[in-house]
Amino acid sequence: GFSVSELWKAHMRHQDPAETLNKDIISHFVLRLVYCRTEELRKWFLSMENTLFRYRFRLESPESQRLLMSEFQLPYKALPHSEFEAVKDKLSQVARSIGQSASVESVFFKVPFEEVPDLVASRRVFLSKGYAYVAMSQVVSLVVTQFRCNISKALVLTNRKWTATIKEQEKDRLTPIVEALSNAYFGPDYSQPNDATEISPKDIDQLARTSFPLCMRHMLEKLRENHHLKHGGRMQFGLFLKGAGLKLEDALTFWRSEFSQKVGSERFDKEYAYSIRHNYGKEGKRTDYTSYSCQKIISATPGVGDHHGCPYRHFGEENLRAALNNMGVGGNALEGILDKVKNRHYQLACTMTFEATHGVSCDTGINHPNQYFSESQKVLQAKNQTVQSQLST
Repeated sequence: GFSVSELWKAHMRHQDPAETLNKDIISHFVLRLVYCRTEELRKWFLSMENTLFRYRFRLESPESQRLLMSEFQLPYKALPHSEFEAVKDKLSQVARSIGQSASVESVFFKVPFEEVPDLVASRRVFLSKGYAYVAMSQVVSLVVTQFRCNISKALVLTNRKWTATIKEQEKDRLTPIVEALSNAYFGPDYSQPNDATEISPKDIDQLARTSFPLCMRHMLEKLRENHHLKHGGRMQFGLFLKGAGLKLEDALTFWRSEFSQKVGSERFDKEYAYSIRHNYGKEGKRTDYTSYSCQKIISATPGVGDHHGCPYRHFGEENLRAALNNMGVGGNALEGILDKVKNRHYQLACTMTFEATHGVSCDTGINHPNQYFSESQKVLQAKNQTVQSQLST
């Protein structure tokens, strides 16, 4: 996705430092309220706050980094000179092995190894007798553990207060905002396909192979296989197709041709056609429904026999492996994707799938299935133009 620094500059900078500080504090505590309410939300928020903290800590001078360490009351002292000399060679070996210059930094902290799991896991520290020797340039890993722990406790307390009193007291003012924000999607609106795009039922299988994200490919496969999708799947897939440019008449043709094989066209017209017209704003309150964003899809809870939801979140590892192999993703790319899934970064996993199947990098990150589709179409059109121009020369 966007780098932390770009996002920070775009949204948080202000000429007046006091104003920047104000924005920082208010946004943090509003989000703390929004994301304290379930285990899942808390985990997501902690991982984002961690990333932001690491970025900001690295910008600080060594002096203020040390001040922060004492503020967190971290009980670590810099390694005395005599002890440093005794392990200097080992430290320089580690520095070389991680591609840093062999001239060793002079300030190190000796800490119990379990305090820096990330550094131990990536073999970036010298370990001896249960202690890790952490360089000043790596101190962020020490501080972030403490920071995460503090915020984690604070979120649990906030949640208690929220459920005990605030939620009820604020039911007319804050509560609706807080409840809406965690599902809010701030990206482009994909409810109306741009005028240039129109797809027809006969293109769908081909487009699915080249340009559908895994969640939509999966539902199409199941629809072709069972000639049926339950309500959650019809909503998620139907609105996606609408956003991709499938007109109402074509949508009715497409769904009828599948469903009628199972329930007959009469029952289709009676029981299912209404909800398709409804999605296009032609029935009931005539609301024009918007296709679902990744965040909404990830927070779904598909039951038995359901095929909607996010495969990166809702599939078991074996199924996900097979599905990705099927898309032509293997080797290191596949392992990288599964690693993101283990760490609950489902959208990053989807972004990496996009990059692996299209051979380009996707800097914006994937936040919406229709964005995946339109980005994919752009990449393929650009490739086609290149081929055409080579042929015509």
